[in-house]
Amino acid sequence: MEAASKIMKLFVLTSGVALFDIVMLSPGLLGIGIGHSALQTALTVSILLGSTLVLLFGIYSVVMKPNVRFPVKQMKSPEDVEGALKQFKGVKSLSQEIALGFHQLERMRKKQETIRSVLIQRFEPSGLSFQKFASTTQEVEKLFFHNIRSMINRLHVFDEEEFQSISKQNTSQLSPELLQEKRTVHKAHMSFVKSALHINEEILLKLDRLLLEISRLDSLDIGDIGQMPGMQEIDALIKQTQFYKQ
Repeated sequence: MEAASKIMKLFVLTSGVALFDIVMLSPGLLGIGIGHSALQTALTVSILLGSTLVLLFGIYSVVMKPNVRFPVKQMKSPEDVEGALKQFKGVKSLSQEIALGFHQLERMRKKQETIRSVLIQRFEPSGLSFQKFASTTQEVEKLFFHNIRSMINRLHVFDEEEFQSISKQNTSQLSPELLQEKRTVHKAHMSFVKSALHINEEILLKLDRLLLEISRLDSLDIGDIGQMPGMQEIDALIKQTQFYKQ
């Protein structure tokens, strides 16, 4: 997949440079060429030299320069997380999972806005009820984004070309035992990604339930908040999730 992508980039690059040279140097267009005059000769040489340098630099960038990926530790904001996830749009083996990750990020963004709006409308920002709800939702949001970052971390080490090779290969120089172990490792990465997304779906659903409960409230004592089913579900999810780290 990566090799095909590089070939396509090289094709686009060389075609673009060639088209530029044709437009600039064709007698029927701009009419620039060597030998017409000293100025035109110098301009022609400059164009050829410049396009050659652009082509060489482009080839180096595509073929030699390693792909730069967003370090997981630098993903501080939701925008950072989304930008890091975009690097893996071309991973076909997990294309549905990656698409779901983007959909979850968008849904969480909208849900965050809705939660803030509802809490401000229903409670005083300085009150204990507001702070309790805000604290709990912030914790579950941390869990959500931790799951996405963990998913991206796995995508960093997931070698799709190797996975495709060992998945389709009927005969191999490797022993069946070793081949099976390699398949198990790759499937473990895929299983982790699916599990993280599943937990995030639970988070989004439980936030929806909590919002529904809050919208139905007429009055609420601070002591009653912890007894709300929505709050209890979220607290339990945070405590039981093995991916979550404070």
